[in-house]
Amino acid sequence: MSIIDDINNLDPNNPGVWPLPVKLAVFAIVFVLILFGAWKFDVTKQREKLASLKDTEREQVEVLDRKQRKAANLDALKEQMKEMEQSFGDMVRQLPNQTEVAGLLIDISQTGLSSGLEFKLFQPRGESPREFYAELPISISVVGDYHQFGEFVSGIAALPRIVTTHDINIKAIPGNEGDDNLLQMTAIAKTYRALEEN
Repeated sequence: MSIIDDINNLDPNNPGVWPLPVKLAVFAIVFVLILFGAWKFDVTKQREKLASLKDTEREQVEVLDRKQRKAANLDALKEQMKEMEQSFGDMVRQLPNQTEVAGLLIDISQTGLSSGLEFKLFQPRGESPREFYAELPISISVVGDYHQFGEFVSGIAALPRIVTTHDINIKAIPGNEGDDNLLQMTAIAKTYRALEEN
């Protein structure tokens, strides 16, 4: 009898009487199918989950590294913040309050007069509010020589309150043919006022 005849004569209802080689072959086939099914449906999902967890772990390690670097620099950052707050406070104290603006305008005009300049225009314009300060531009037109202009601008820069000079324009005075070399300077001087906190 051949193996094919043995397979054809197998009783599916009574596998216990099957010949040993057939039992071993069926067992091996079932075992391989179980392994393949487990790998296909369980191990593959586990590998995908593991890859996802590894990505999450890598992201969390990067976040932890960033936070650790920030924590290591925290004391230096706190010190830098204190210095910035102090510097900011010093700058805000250099801004005149409402009552000091009039005195500052007098200081600017006195600086021009002490430099030997002749004022043609000194006109404060409307205040422009900003985030924590207000800007007060002043249109200025003065006549003098180049060195007097330099002395005036230096004098403004030396005032105890913040005053900046913008849009400076210096030109010769038409019809001035004398030896005095008079020039005319127009500029916008801006001073800043601290807004009162509520």
